[in-house]
Amino acid sequence: ILLVLGFLSTLAAIALITVAVTQNQPLPKNTKYGIVLDAGSSHTNLYVYEWPAEKENDTGVVQQVEVCKVEGPGISGYSHATEEAGPSLVQCLRQAEEVIPSKQHQETPVYLGATAGMRLLSLENKNAADKVLSSVEKTLRSAPFSFQGARIISGQEEGAYGWITINYLLGNFKQSGWTKLLHSLKSISETSGALDLGGASTQITFVPDEISSESPENLLYFRLYGKDYRVYTHSFLCYGKDQALQQKLARDLQASASVVAENSSILDPCFHQGYQRTISISDLFKNPCTSVKKKQFPFSQLYIEGEGNYEMCRRNIQNLFNKTNCPYSSCSFNGIYLPPLQGDFGAFSAFYFVMNFLNLTNESPFALDKVASAVQSFCARPWHEVKLAYHQIKEKYLSEYCFSGAYILSLLENGYEFTKENWQRIHFLGKIGSSDAGWTLGYMLNLTNMIPAEEPAAPPLSHGSYVGLMVLCSVVLVSVLLLAWLLFHKPKCLQKGIV
Repeated sequence: ILLVLGFLSTLAAIALITVAVTQNQPLPKNTKYGIVLDAGSSHTNLYVYEWPAEKENDTGVVQQVEVCKVEGPGISGYSHATEEAGPSLVQCLRQAEEVIPSKQHQETPVYLGATAGMRLLSLENKNAADKVLSSVEKTLRSAPFSFQGARIISGQEEGAYGWITINYLLGNFKQSGWTKLLHSLKSISETSGALDLGGASTQITFVPDEISSESPENLLYFRLYGKDYRVYTHSFLCYGKDQALQQKLARDLQASASVVAENSSILDPCFHQGYQRTISISDLFKNPCTSVKKKQFPFSQLYIEGEGNYEMCRRNIQNLFNKTNCPYSSCSFNGIYLPPLQGDFGAFSAFYFVMNFLNLTNESPFALDKVASAVQSFCARPWHEVKLAYHQIKEKYLSEYCFSGAYILSLLENGYEFTKENWQRIHFLGKIGSSDAGWTLGYMLNLTNMIPAEEPAAPPLSHGSYVGLMVLCSVVLVSVLLLAWLLFHKPKCLQKGIV
């Protein structure tokens, strides 16, 4: 009897394990795709995302599988040749066609979101902006994908979608079982703030520790996976790194108008010593960020010579941030409400690209004084030496890294008031996993309703965990019953042994 029971118990355990293994074999892959074009002020990027269809409401399952940088300027750069804006996207759309299986082309949604470059063009020349979008729409409709819209997104949307992207990729939105319990015991902030820097605007977005009734226009409300989030966000148009440089040059030109009138040249501390650049006066003052500062000058071109003086550069940049008037309990700059900074922040886009160039993005964040020292050392290098060391980088980009590094420090330290105490809570992010940090993923997740307001109903354990637990319990139960039988019914073989 003992042998029969043992055999049956073993057979039952093997059967249960076999069922569990068979049940949890991966199903045939059913993958969905989505495309988002980020039409920024300086260039356009096309992103292809994929996700398993059966898990599309789970957090963190969407992954970036392709990125294509469109050749040429951003679509706002086609204001004088609007019909060329759309065709400029064709090469990257063809690349997406190769990545996505042809049988899924028609069901793959494609979205285009235009950011601050087009926001500025719309302010400057609405007719041209409409024509650019019309050209873009025509091209996207002719692609074999499911066109879902091409529009200019607001600064608030850009900030909010960037915040959604990084928290989705970090898995901060949805927990279940033990993970949820452990997460609720954490004293640290549940979500990460988002810091985004483009060519024409910059955004700061985070969940404040204290809810204030001040400046309600800067608060957004989200309900994601059954949890409410009250998010502070603000976008500063004209404070992206390219437009900030234009603003600084316009201010410098005005400040030294009497000297410049004689020789049409200025010394600029934010460019390397030995660097020279010629800019058109009409180009400098043509957009809304600088047009209010326009004056008449007796020359059409301005000659700039670099000085490579970091401290003076920081002082010049400081003039871009008006800190004198604050109608609220606390402000960032230009009279804009900013609640006390809370939690960790992910800084991406140009924040990351510039800091990565300066070797300041390793896993252990650098202290503020180390970052400032690195930027200062780079700015102090003569132009001929920098050019030789980084010959593979285009001269326009290379020449502006000194300004961009100093500007990022000024924006974060003086604009948003990060200090040496909380500076190391800023994490410069290029990618999270395989996906770029940015607003595009959050934009697609929102428009495809892949982040539900309520957490989808689900049992406490996954199917695999449930089957595994049942197997374990069955084995334990059989073992206990067998042991009990042995103890209370003592077979003759055991009794003889005891005797």
